[in-house]
Amino acid sequence: MDPELIKDCVHCGFCLPTCPTYVLWGEEMDSPRGRIHLMGQHAEGTPLTGAMAGHFDACLGCMACVTACPSGVRYDRLIEQTRAVVEREHVRRPDERAVRALVFALFPYRRRLRAMRLPMRLGRRLQPFLERVNPSLGAMAELAPAAVPRAVRLPPLVRARGPRRARVGLLTGCVQGEFFPQVNAATARVLALEGCDVVIPPRQGCCGALSLHSGREAEARRFARRTVAVFGRAGVDAVVVNAAGCGSSMKTYAEVLADEPAWAARARALPVRDLAEFLAELGPAAERRPLPVSIAYHDACHLAHAQGVRAQPRDLLRAVPGLELREVADSAICCGSAGTYNLFQPAAARELGDRKAERVLATGAGVLVSANPGCSMQIAAAVRRAGGGEIRVAHTAEVLDASLRGLDPDVLGRPPKPRRMMR
Repeated sequence: MDPELIKDCVHCGFCLPTCPTYVLWGEEMDSPRGRIHLMGQHAEGTPLTGAMAGHFDACLGCMACVTACPSGVRYDRLIEQTRAVVEREHVRRPDERAVRALVFALFPYRRRLRAMRLPMRLGRRLQPFLERVNPSLGAMAELAPAAVPRAVRLPPLVRARGPRRARVGLLTGCVQGEFFPQVNAATARVLALEGCDVVIPPRQGCCGALSLHSGREAEARRFARRTVAVFGRAGVDAVVVNAAGCGSSMKTYAEVLADEPAWAARARALPVRDLAEFLAELGPAAERRPLPVSIAYHDACHLAHAQGVRAQPRDLLRAVPGLELREVADSAICCGSAGTYNLFQPAAARELGDRKAERVLATGAGVLVSANPGCSMQIAAAVRRAGGGEIRVAHTAEVLDASLRGLDPDVLGRPPKPRRMMR
């Protein structure tokens, strides 16, 4: 925990109404400034207690406080540093250790995750039983999508349609690649239709976001080095990312690898852009066809707060003829997904998910659009709990893809039929 970063906090309280856990419980130690106070105590020599670790664990890492802070406090760096300290110094209960070991042995590895898709779907039927065995197992079963399309074969290169305007790499991700493969296919098509050669390295692996956000420093650095190496060899102008959590972590690779100057330099030389951010910078080239549909746009925290990308997705959606964009109330408050938070802190995550689902349903929109797979699963599960059935959830890329190709809006949020990705 960097004492200099801790000193930046003047305890003004602007962060309080933006912090999801403070909004839920009203406890000072479960606010950003309260947690920073605990960090300061530990930095001054107070041993890390179980109670302190609990307050740090309860933080979602949503970075809403970073947006709200008038003093520029780097809470993002502080909570990452603190979680690394917790992982080194705090002894967790055996059941907590087992759940964490399961999650990190599974989610960053696509083949293992692929093997778990069917069991996780079947687990939804056993969710009440699994909930009694362990709340985290119950949450894992509840979050599994009702229908997961078969993997779409992505070629190593998708050629630009028309004059080439850029050459980009595409991160396919772990959860995105296995549970929402249609999003990656739509992303590649949109980029190609906008004049980009899209390079898709077949063995790119995990970007390390889940590890970084959970204090697993060595693991995060290992994933970061591999990702930098893979896309560095691809010879691309930028790496385009369609999952908010992955993009926010990849943009901090130079800091993650700061102790390895050569790797940090390679990371800085590799521009990372969120899909909406990149398309806004590139400017439109392909024709947008009418898409008569009402959409509620959800701000993923690691896109809006961590990356500051808010206007670009909305501008892209509003540019689609016939599309009606509806805002979700209290959009800055996290949905409770937060990477692995809904698995490790299922009770708090459920409260936040229910809160978000209520506001999404209040829009009356036909489709919910999110730029993060964890958010999509979290809100869909909360809508089911609220009795709203299976809500149609899509990614910004899928909306643009449907417009550019002149598809019926009913395709949004529906698992596509298995087919080969276009070359």
